[in-house]
Amino acid sequence: MQTVSPTDSTTYTLTATGPGGTADASVHITVSAPPPPAPAAQQTLQELFDKEVKDAYFNYDKADIRPDARDALSQTAQFLRSYPQMKVVIEGHCDERGSTEYNLALGDRRAAAAKQFLVSLGISADRLETVSYGKERPFCTASTEACWQENRRAHFVIAK
Repeated sequence: MQTVSPTDSTTYTLTATGPGGTADASVHITVSAPPPPAPAAQQTLQELFDKEVKDAYFNYDKADIRPDARDALSQTAQFLRSYPQMKVVIEGHCDERGSTEYNLALGDRRAAAAKQFLVSLGISADRLETVSYGKERPFCTASTEACWQENRRAHFVIAK
């Protein structure tokens, strides 16, 4: 007995010879291409946005773009260049210290600073809307420096 495993379609001819004579038989084997692999799950635009767009963090009572925020905003700009139809809202946030009015103004300066930095990297200003939430929408609610740092940020959402 002989086993074959062809990778392409082929025809086999078998000849049997014995005391009673010779017999031939042919068989055509059709090898079908394997089905294409299932496509990888496509990420939604929101999933890509959440993965690629980074918040910019600020020092206490400041709206200056610090070095780590430059890196985050540069990555965000790269993503936005890849999706020129996308518009975003830049939310300015603050920690809990200071008055509501003061923090609304500070959040506005932070959102504006992030917007200006993105514009300086070539992102059209008409794609960037800003809003300040001051201290009204904290990400973290503990009264610690680590938590306050999480709240001092410019956060990005896809504009509806």
